Amino acid sequence: MSLEAIEKVTEVEQKSKERRLAAEAEARQIVADAERAGLALLQQVRADAAEEGKTLLRQAEERAAKRAAEIDAGASSEADGLRQTAEKHLKEAAEFIVGRVVKD
Repeated sequence: MSLEAIEKVTEVEQKSKERRLAAEAEARQIVADAERAGLALLQQVRADAAEEGKTLLRQAEERAAKRAAEIDAGASSEADGLRQTAEKHLKEAAEFIVGRVVKD
């Protein structure tokens, strides 16, 4: 093999090695970029999910407060009705009790 052929083979091998090293470095950079992008996306998704959770919780609390107010209003109305009915029968009840006590 001539010296010129050996130099040519050595040069080709060196260029091939340089391209392989450059490709490996580029691949590592692509992987690192993808990992950073993935972590950033994961963080954004988590933040969005947390915000949506807070929104859903706030909406549920608002619905619960509204329903509690409705129940309270219904209970107050029912209590007023029972109180009025009791007041109407208060005199009759007192007379009945007095009548039972006096008879015995």
